[in-house]
Amino acid sequence: MVISNILRGKGSQVISVRTGDCVASITRTLAQHRIGAVLVVEADGTVLGIVSERDIVRAMAGMGEAVMRMTAGQLMTRVLHTVTPQSSIHDALQLMTDRRVRHLPVLEVGGALAGMVSIGDLVKARIAEAEQEAEELKIYVATAG
Repeated sequence: MVISNILRGKGSQVISVRTGDCVASITRTLAQHRIGAVLVVEADGTVLGIVSERDIVRAMAGMGEAVMRMTAGQLMTRVLHTVTPQSSIHDALQLMTDRRVRHLPVLEVGGALAGMVSIGDLVKARIAEAEQEAEELKIYVATAG
């Protein structure tokens, strides 16, 4: 199974913020949409970085309340680990494990944003895939005699 299958099911909408948005606003956006990360994008759609709950917590541990006045541009993680719609779920899970990230922007070959997947999306898809394989094996065994 590939990432585009997940995007077909969940949609390609990505919640994003601008570089000047303050962390207080970002936390409200995360809570409102019940998500763990937002992409930081320019007006033209260029992806600049990502801000996750983990980024905010780590910054608060070091800087306290002052973090809430920082902007997305100051706090965001600039080095993005990405996948394409053609990437396999296995490869995406491996990337998440290796890089210790929980969200992957999905970029088309030309760099256009196609969506975003979370570790939850990938695990859910992998479980569905395993259940389907098990069901197919049951049918095969039942009819092979």
